[in-house]
Amino acid sequence: MCGIIGYVGKSNATGILLKGLKSLEYRGYDSAGIAVFNDSAQSDVKKCKGRVEALCEIAKNLNSNAGIGHTRWATHGMVNDANSHPHKFNRVTVVHNGIIENYESIRDTLGVSNELKSQTDSEVVAALIDSCYNGDEKQAIISAAKRLTGTYALAVMFDGNPNSIYAVRNVSPIVCCKNDDGAYIASDIMAIGEYSSEYFVLPEFSVAQINENGFEIESFAGEEIIPKNLKLDWDIRSAGKCGYPFYMEKEIAEQPSVIRKTIEKRIVNGIPEFTVDGVDDGVLANCSRIIVVACGTAMHAGLVGKSLIEKICEIQVDVCMASEFIYGTPIINDDTLVICVSQSGETVDTLEALKLAKSKGASTLSIVNVIGSSIARESDYVVYTSAGPEIAVASTKAYSAQCTVFYLITARLALIKGTLNVEGVKSFVRELCEIPDKVQAVIDRREEIHRLSSSLLLADNVFMIGRGIDYPVLLEASLKLKEISYIHSEAFASGELKHGTIALITEKTPVISLLTQKNVASKQASNVNEVRSRGANVISIARKSLCSGKINCEFSLPESADEFSVLPAVTALQLVAYYVSSDKGLDVDKPRNLAKVVTVE
Repeated sequence: MCGIIGYVGKSNATGILLKGLKSLEYRGYDSAGIAVFNDSAQSDVKKCKGRVEALCEIAKNLNSNAGIGHTRWATHGMVNDANSHPHKFNRVTVVHNGIIENYESIRDTLGVSNELKSQTDSEVVAALIDSCYNGDEKQAIISAAKRLTGTYALAVMFDGNPNSIYAVRNVSPIVCCKNDDGAYIASDIMAIGEYSSEYFVLPEFSVAQINENGFEIESFAGEEIIPKNLKLDWDIRSAGKCGYPFYMEKEIAEQPSVIRKTIEKRIVNGIPEFTVDGVDDGVLANCSRIIVVACGTAMHAGLVGKSLIEKICEIQVDVCMASEFIYGTPIINDDTLVICVSQSGETVDTLEALKLAKSKGASTLSIVNVIGSSIARESDYVVYTSAGPEIAVASTKAYSAQCTVFYLITARLALIKGTLNVEGVKSFVRELCEIPDKVQAVIDRREEIHRLSSSLLLADNVFMIGRGIDYPVLLEASLKLKEISYIHSEAFASGELKHGTIALITEKTPVISLLTQKNVASKQASNVNEVRSRGANVISIARKSLCSGKINCEFSLPESADEFSVLPAVTALQLVAYYVSSDKGLDVDKPRNLAKVVTVE
């Protein structure tokens, strides 16, 4: 949550900072601000409640070669101008991503309560750095950082030194790059990737001094650090909307190519391999139990993985919410494989769960989208989804890529464990390779889905029912509808609805039924009749071959073997959520109260 950016160089910092903040708005858009050095070498702060567009109006006349910026997802204090970043305290100006847990005790120790202008933990950090400053800027930051409890990515300016900015981090990310025009830092390569195809991640507990020539980095112990450069693996130009009204629609449309790319790079002679990822077969061969740890959409992909692996590989899989995993007592043995799933690779709950799993002796494999991210660096093994930039807060193509990786893991694991022979694995892969075309077939019929979605526009509540692997698909579909349309939605394993929640089904209540599994078709038909007899308005999405007189088919899915309907089905349901939100006139890409990257607990 929150996005930070900094620049020192030969160009006007204001334009670079504002452009970068627009790229970072998916991390938070409650308020925005920048600070640049003026002619007197003092920081000039402009900030306001609302989107970056509002900031552009009040900051457009600033002219400087160095500065820092911030777009906020509120954690401490109301959404208002005063709580917006940057925060300046005497000689020090700060932007912050993270949460400082001991800020109140620091504030009281410093005795600055009456001097603070905001309710934030971040302004206390500025005051702390100022109190530690005795002429050595790096040492002031190090001394202050050692007193902080919590997570932080900080960009810092000192009045009187207009040629440098500083950065320091713990957990929360900072990436860095440079070119002939200057040096750049940001929370995400999205904001600065256009300036260089190479970047590095600032190491934790080190301080970077940034000037127009680049970076001087040293550890808290004073040792020089030479960072390792990473290569940007996607074209920054692909991050635009490309004519679509919203990023979400564009990203839904990109799913066939993302799924195809994820599959093709890992298939050798019809068999899935992970040599391109450096994943040794031993990590799969030696596991007798798998724990998937993730949050939100990534957890729903893990539930799909659970269904596939348990059915085809006959291995127990538990799926755990990362936010609960770290506060429980997980049972982990040497033969446990923990798979962590995160689009950004920076989800703090998942990162902490990963660290706990490693401390208990588990092997760890992570499925992430961002090279060099914190979770990727912490894991024993990494499978990169290579979905490219996903800008809409509501995840679509990242989810599809994660599910695709689980299909590949299932096939490889089945071969290793002997639950499928070589021909069985090849048959599985052939079915998998047909999925992109079937997803495209759903996208090509999006106007049919648009018409179906119109019946949900005035709904206060929507229920979704399905059995088997359809249930985790509906959990993801329900989340999509909730987060971008603000309609209360719940997904149920169909047989569970009658154990209480059917009391909420009244005349015209919308119920979405999903049916892709042959062995539960008759049971699903009975559950549909149960809600229809209470007056529900049932929208059935199903493989046409499974429909009968008991289940009408308002939208028919392409024919597939049972396990392979997940991605065509979820694509149809993503489009339902998208059209409901856009037809209601909402900001599809930036739903209220949400941020794309969750770097706070």
